[in-house]
Amino acid sequence: MSWAACGSGITEAKRRPANGSSRCVWPALQFEAFYLSALAAIGYVPRKALATGMGFGIGEPDDAGDPGGEFWIHQGTPSTPRVHVAFRARSRAEVDAFHRAALDAGGRDNGAPRLRPQYHPNYYGAFVLDPDGYNVEAV
Repeated sequence: MSWAACGSGITEAKRRPANGSSRCVWPALQFEAFYLSALAAIGYVPRKALATGMGFGIGEPDDAGDPGGEFWIHQGTPSTPRVHVAFRARSRAEVDAFHRAALDAGGRDNGAPRLRPQYHPNYYGAFVLDPDGYNVEAV
């Protein structure tokens, strides 16, 4: 079994869109720690915890945001191929903090924070592979 994120699409969350997605990851505690740390750096908090998964959303755990969260990890078999999920940060400093936190929590560098003019002149992003190999980005 593994923890995974489920669903796909773009949702509006308070101050920025988030790619709502689900993925399967393993082992549960390793993935919970990875996503708690990496997503906290860009303003995401745990919204709902279940025996087999956890939902994350923007803001404070007890504010009026989506009670289930926009992004979920669930126990299950990781998808093949691994998918890419991107989260919009409020600043370049948040992108940098996301990258550091994700690496400190067991992620692997897949693109250090920097400008990426091939996307557009002000595109500043960082990419990290989570412990199961999913490509997670803050931009």
